Amino acid sequence: MNMMVRIYHNPRCSKSRQTLALIEEQGITPDVIQYLDTPPTPQELKEILGMLGMAPEDILRKKEAKEEGIADLRGDDLIEALCAHPRAIERPIVVNGHKAALGRPPESVLEIL
Repeated sequence: MNMMVRIYHNPRCSKSRQTLALIEEQGITPDVIQYLDTPPTPQELKEILGMLGMAPEDILRKKEAKEEGIADLRGDDLIEALCAHPRAIERPIVVNGHKAALGRPPESVLEIL
């Protein structure tokens, strides 16, 4: 069993809480990163996006991005902006070794555990 499971978690988000519970039900105690308090660095976010096989636009929460004034950014500019405004990052993101999954729906993370 891989002990390197990390979840980028927002405890106020029901999907994030459900995903965390699902991981724990598998007998895994993940490294919980409250990304609103400890956002990823641009380099970390790039690595996560690579593992997800997604572009920064794919993990953008539209409403929050608009409120933060970053909805029109692309590429590296958007990655920098997401790290500066982490509430615009879709959640939760679960990383296990060199694999990652977006917990929407929560069950989608099971395939990387």
